[in-house]
Amino acid sequence: MPFIPHSQADVRAMLKTIGVDSIEQLFDEIPAELKAGPLQHVPPGMNEMEVTRLMRARAAQDEVALNFAGAGAYEHHIPAAVWTIVGRGEFYSAYTPYQAEASQGTLQLIYEYQSMMTRLTGMDVSNASLYDGATALAEAVLMAERCAKKGPRRVLVPKSVHPAYRKTLKTMVGLQDIEVVELDVDAHGGHLDPAWLAAQDFGAFTALVIPQPNFFGVLEEADALTDWAHARGALAIAVVNPLSLAVLKAPGEWGAEGADIVCGDGQPLGVPLSSGGPYFGILACKQEFVRQMPGRIVGRTTDLDGKEGFTLTLQAREQHIRRAKATSNICTNQGLLVTAATIHMAMLGPEGLRRVAAACMQNTRALRDRLCAIPGVTPLFARPFFHEVALKLPRPASEVIERLAAQRIVAGFALGEEFPEQGDALLVCATETKTAADLDRFAAALAKSLG
Repeated sequence: MPFIPHSQADVRAMLKTIGVDSIEQLFDEIPAELKAGPLQHVPPGMNEMEVTRLMRARAAQDEVALNFAGAGAYEHHIPAAVWTIVGRGEFYSAYTPYQAEASQGTLQLIYEYQSMMTRLTGMDVSNASLYDGATALAEAVLMAERCAKKGPRRVLVPKSVHPAYRKTLKTMVGLQDIEVVELDVDAHGGHLDPAWLAAQDFGAFTALVIPQPNFFGVLEEADALTDWAHARGALAIAVVNPLSLAVLKAPGEWGAEGADIVCGDGQPLGVPLSSGGPYFGILACKQEFVRQMPGRIVGRTTDLDGKEGFTLTLQAREQHIRRAKATSNICTNQGLLVTAATIHMAMLGPEGLRRVAAACMQNTRALRDRLCAIPGVTPLFARPFFHEVALKLPRPASEVIERLAAQRIVAGFALGEEFPEQGDALLVCATETKTAADLDRFAAALAKSLG
């Protein structure tokens, strides 16, 4: 809807009608000491021509850097058709489809998204998204606690889980008397060692969180970890990169019985980096736990005439009169991003996703080989990895990142910022968007920086 400003004459007429002299009088109940006063650093207004010139000058300052950073947000090719379709009015402004009779298109799209997610994860049911991967993990833990119903409120989380996820988890469950026990990772492999885990006594706990791949790009022993959790009466919560599931075993097939809950961030599926968001969270589970799943679920049914239709179902959220008994306090989701992901997955199909994942793995291995040929650069961990790998450098990673940034290269993530014990380690990623020339350019720049 276009913005229609009121003239000063309009404002005076409205104030006169309601019997006050100024807009300030409408807020006279607010104490003066609580009012902010005039804004000090807001520049004077501009006309349309001046604003256009300013924004063009700002846009000209943008530079496209060669990106080798991952750490939870990944640069992938997104077919132009994806966001062209998403930008249509039917999708672009769509919110919650409460009125099923007027929202069949949106509901069907969400249903198709859920179907795709269950196929990727090997789970029985998927919800219609959450905010992002970090909040999805927190919701998965809360869901596991509700499924347990009684007993210890404790969850085991390896330190190989994304540090932002762990911080968000602690924030969301900390005031609900749920203890988060962080587990050390193997110094040689960068993973949670099942042999070490079997020798520990953590007492009773609700769930074990299993990242696959983990924050370092390393592949965990998912089968052994899942069976270990189940043998102790706990649930297994998988944290996944959905793209990796095109080539890795689905969490529903982990161990003897499969993971119980799957979560993660859907950003790799057709969502641009966008300076860090918005993204969307994935959450799926086994059928037996569906009543404790937060968020929206779309079901398929038939109407009185026998025609197929779609509608929201199995909701127990706070605005549906549940209050404290609600499964979640999430009031909305990332429907627009889910729309993009659904179209993206539909366009690529299973084979397309496999090719993208395989290309990412191939490029990252090629990048590792090039970089490790530089004197002083070695792999940090001796374990299989997906499309991200940690490298040990002969000088501080933060310094290297700064030097390469001056050459318009985003070199990666300095692990020492979140993992001081890893020292001068750099986490790098090469997706399907990188060419051999890109890898050579990065290797040459890194060699010069270290030289």
